[in-house]
Amino acid sequence: MLLPVIMSGGAGSRLWPVSRETLTKPFIELPDGRTLLQKTLQRTACLDGVSEVLTVTNKEYYFLTRDVYEATDTNVSHSYLLETIGRNTAPAIAVAALHAAAKHGEDVVLLVMPADHLIGNQKVFSKAVTVATDMAVNGWIVTFGVEPSTPETGYGYIEGGESIGDSGARRVVRFVEKPDLETAEKYIALGRFTWNAGIFCFTAKTIIAALAEYVPEVLEIAKKTLASSDSKTEPVVLGEEHFASSPDISIDYAVMERASKVAVVAADFDWSDIGSWSAMAELVQSDERGNRVNGEALLVDANNCYIQSDSRLVAGIGIDNLLVVDTPDALLVAHHSRAQDVKTVVKQLKLESHSAANYHRKVHRPWGTYTVLEEGANFKIKCIKVKPGASLSLQMHHHRSEHWVVVSGIAKVVNGERELLINANESTYIPAGHKHRLENPGLLDLVIIEVQSGEYLGEDDIVRFQDIYGRT
Repeated sequence: MLLPVIMSGGAGSRLWPVSRETLTKPFIELPDGRTLLQKTLQRTACLDGVSEVLTVTNKEYYFLTRDVYEATDTNVSHSYLLETIGRNTAPAIAVAALHAAAKHGEDVVLLVMPADHLIGNQKVFSKAVTVATDMAVNGWIVTFGVEPSTPETGYGYIEGGESIGDSGARRVVRFVEKPDLETAEKYIALGRFTWNAGIFCFTAKTIIAALAEYVPEVLEIAKKTLASSDSKTEPVVLGEEHFASSPDISIDYAVMERASKVAVVAADFDWSDIGSWSAMAELVQSDERGNRVNGEALLVDANNCYIQSDSRLVAGIGIDNLLVVDTPDALLVAHHSRAQDVKTVVKQLKLESHSAANYHRKVHRPWGTYTVLEEGANFKIKCIKVKPGASLSLQMHHHRSEHWVVVSGIAKVVNGERELLINANESTYIPAGHKHRLENPGLLDLVIIEVQSGEYLGEDDIVRFQDIYGRT
């Protein structure tokens, strides 16, 4: 059995302001309208022998991930391991391997891949996976290497050695972290180095044995984590008490750089980790002056620029080699050569506790979404959309009152001791301190306008009493 394991946890800070803590890189739409997570799921679901996909992600992303999967046309079942705290790839792979071995047997072949990489040519990808699977069955730990096209300093490298039979794979000599430009140029000239694609293939038995040999502490904590988790229900929420104590270490450091029986398979398919806005720009067709536009833009005397705007017109005059990414609440302007430095902006925003590091104006919740339309001193206006059959928690606020106006649909509302149905163009007022709940009993989206007023309007002013999504 081949079990794809999708690792969905990267923040993608170099793709700010579109990628943020509450809507990370795997969930952002590409120019073709699909997300990297959707593409990863479809790519793995098409492989021979795949009937189930295991996803390891943060608990906060579970409902959004589930919604993405439900909207993606595949014929596979889904299982989940949910982290309450991120501890890098080695601990995540350890719990995934133990979980898969318990469920499917220790000979199950795991194909571990990030949720946020873009791969072209399904047939070539499938062929490479077949080679890797055959080697994994014979006890190899397999990684995938991409032929470098440029002396890229943002990727790790793999040095390949002797060929392994007629498989086309080579024994790994060493892994190298992201080099400087001079070293990267040297690697390309030598011809035996490839980019590390971050995709791995091995049996559960092989990787568990390797973890036991090289990082026994990681494996033991993974065992304790699963033992303290309710593994009989889906999704499996990993016990934070043990998992949080695991070393923060990547699978590369923990196993790949130490094990002897490691092979690299040539990844002849198109591959990109979409690690910057320059990489995102490559997905858009350029005009005769090298400009690429995703959205609406008017450019005059502009050259080699990338413009992305979802909601309004961007005009550029006399600009060259710029990245311009416009969102409703944040604007990025950077030189193409500084694309890798966008993450420094996110770091600074976090130091200042700025909301733009974590939140968009539109925020996804298990029950739907809310969009902040306007806010100021002592007031905030939101548009709230609740999915059919969904319900917000039974909750209360200490510092704010709320006025709900139904725009479309029917709202079932608990307001203090009352329960009532509110139709379009009707409203209700909820004083601070009142228990309340909003539910959509209809078959279409419920849309309301919420006006908040009070001395403090932070999202942490919520006391939950009941919640069907387990957030109490």
